[in-house]
Amino acid sequence: MSLNDLAIANGALQEPIQKISKKLGITNEYLIPYGNNKAKIDLRINEQLKNKEDGKLILVTAINPTKPGEGKTTTTIGLNDALNKLGVNSVVALREPSMGPVFGLKGGACGGGYAQVNPMVDINLHFTGDMHAITSCNNLICACLDNHLYQGNELNIDPDQILIKRCLDMNDRTLREITIGEGKKVNGVTRQDGFVISVASEVMACLCLAKDLEDLGNRLDEILIAYNRDNQPVYVKDLAIKGSLMAIMKDAINPNLVQSLENNPVLIHGGPFANIAHGCNSLIATKLGLKLADYVVTEAGFGADLGAEKFLDIKSRIGKLHPDCVVIVATIRALKAHGYKEDDLLSGCEANLLKHIETIRSFGIEPVVAINQFNDDTEEDLKTLNDWLAKQGVKYALSTVYADGSQGGLALAELVLNSCKQTNNYHPIYELTDSIETKIKKIAQTCYGASGVEYSEEAKMKLMELKNLNKESLPICMAKTPMTLADKVGVDISKPFNIHVDNLKLSNGAGFIVVECGGILLMPGLPKKPNAQNIKFVDGILEGLS
Repeated sequence: MSLNDLAIANGALQEPIQKISKKLGITNEYLIPYGNNKAKIDLRINEQLKNKEDGKLILVTAINPTKPGEGKTTTTIGLNDALNKLGVNSVVALREPSMGPVFGLKGGACGGGYAQVNPMVDINLHFTGDMHAITSCNNLICACLDNHLYQGNELNIDPDQILIKRCLDMNDRTLREITIGEGKKVNGVTRQDGFVISVASEVMACLCLAKDLEDLGNRLDEILIAYNRDNQPVYVKDLAIKGSLMAIMKDAINPNLVQSLENNPVLIHGGPFANIAHGCNSLIATKLGLKLADYVVTEAGFGADLGAEKFLDIKSRIGKLHPDCVVIVATIRALKAHGYKEDDLLSGCEANLLKHIETIRSFGIEPVVAINQFNDDTEEDLKTLNDWLAKQGVKYALSTVYADGSQGGLALAELVLNSCKQTNNYHPIYELTDSIETKIKKIAQTCYGASGVEYSEEAKMKLMELKNLNKESLPICMAKTPMTLADKVGVDISKPFNIHVDNLKLSNGAGFIVVECGGILLMPGLPKKPNAQNIKFVDGILEGLS
């Protein structure tokens, strides 16, 4: 079944945002409306809620996807709607979409079919301006740094050792490596520079792990931006612009409130990619949701090898969260694409789904599997999958929320509620006291099934730098392809394989170390036929956005 997401979203009745906020007990005192159907929540509400007991936390992750994605966000939204249909006080917490994939390959990130959030068009584009604030904040740091070079370079910064890059919320491969300051002397110091996509910037990571605006300002101040000519680190705080950065981010720090097609509350805030960042919505939104509702359904980007690992090793550790249930979304389409044998369902189960199940179990949590059912899934394949899951002792449910909304997620919701009643033994898979190499090896072996880890010469040098800076105690944020358990598509994972570390980057403000593997790109490019060509206005009506 192929449904027109935009037509469905436009046809849905949207309730005034004040009515949605009342479902969570948010009074108008703490609501900052952006029109009739979206708002920000003033963080002053946390003082009122501080003594309220936290609700249950449900994480939705997935197997490795195919290029169109496997409906993880759709399942997350549909599950929350189903919980509400059962009379449960539940809210969903999601990431904000980036315009990169909206106009690129994947499209938007508001769900699909009858499991979406509204206003879909606004959320996928400019929303409440958070992405623009992040972009501006990052680029003000860059502008002040280059102005410092031009104005005499009092900090003795080495132009060849500048680490921070400018950012843009768009896929544009031509900006990966550029030269700035060309032409007249008044144009600034000529040097090599480049752009990353805004969702990969450290400013985004800082926002998503901050407690409040003051904490965000402190994190921004601690971003490592360069080294001086004596090889000493230079931080944002050395530029003395903290107040200006906080001013740019003063509204973006507040989480956003919208609604699902079934008029249930949805928190959307922050949106780091999971293949090149830590892939989770803001800690602020998640913790607020846990105070406002009895259950919070949230997601982590891509498969359990990326998003879930980072949620459980980074976000949960920093935020002192305890996930009560983890849902792994799988499709027969993706299982057939990721097997040891081509187009073989059982092979895909053994090669991919089993690894993700084992990954979640390694964190001390017994996962629930959601089979996102497509209309062309055969009864034979569904029975094969049922029998295999039963053999593994895994609880699962079919999900048809795309076609049926909350009604198609009731079986999954019941399964999740039962799972939340069970006590788990959640724990990160590595200790912060482990060496950097040990942490990387544990992730590679436990979550990818790799035999070992190989380091480039540049990566070995960066390891020494991090040790000299006494940063070994930070968690690890792995940056690799989401399309396979290995670090490159085409690697035969049925045979022993290694993970190749190309580079390491200190995200000092965010509080983790980014490990770049397999030639990962921090500024994506557009496909041959980007989604930008599909979006049109016909008689004044927007079409093609999904």
